[in-house]
Amino acid sequence: MKGTIVAELTQEQRQLIEKMGIYHEQQGFPPVTGRIMGLLYVTDRLHLSFEEIVETLHISKSATSNALQLLQQMHLIEYTTYSGDRKRYFGALLENWHEEVLNKMESILGLSKLLRQANELRGDANPTMNQKVTERIEFMEFLSREVPALMYKWLQVRKG
Repeated sequence: MKGTIVAELTQEQRQLIEKMGIYHEQQGFPPVTGRIMGLLYVTDRLHLSFEEIVETLHISKSATSNALQLLQQMHLIEYTTYSGDRKRYFGALLENWHEEVLNKMESILGLSKLLRQANELRGDANPTMNQKVTERIEFMEFLSREVPALMYKWLQVRKG
C-alpha cells in the first residue's frame, strides 16, 4: 500500500480531477471535495492513504481532513484499515449510488414541501409568482415519484 500515485497520473487524469473539483464547487461544495472524488475515481487503486491524497493533490492536511469528513458524512467514500498498518485508506463508496439518488429525491421532496408552505404563507398577493412556484413544486413532486420507479425498472432490466 505504500508509495505515491503522483507519478502514475496522466495529464488527462489530472485535468479530469480538476474538472470534478470545479463541478463540485458549482454544486456548492469546496473544490477540494470534488478533487478528492475525482482522484478516487481516476486511480486504478481501490483505496488511497490520507498522505497519498495530500501529496497527489497538493492540498493541505486540514483541507483534506475536512473534505474527507464531509464525503464520509455524505456516504460518498469509505475508509478501511489493514492489519499492522495504522493508516486509514479511503475509497469511493461505489455500492450506494442508488441510495444517493433516492436521498436526493427525498431532499427535492422536502424542498417542494417548503415551497408549498411559502406559497400558502404568501397568500394570493402575487398569483403569477404562486403559479410559477406551484409549477416547480409539481415538477419536484413528479420527480420524487418517478425517479425511484425508474431506478427500480432499470435495476430489473439489468438483472435480466
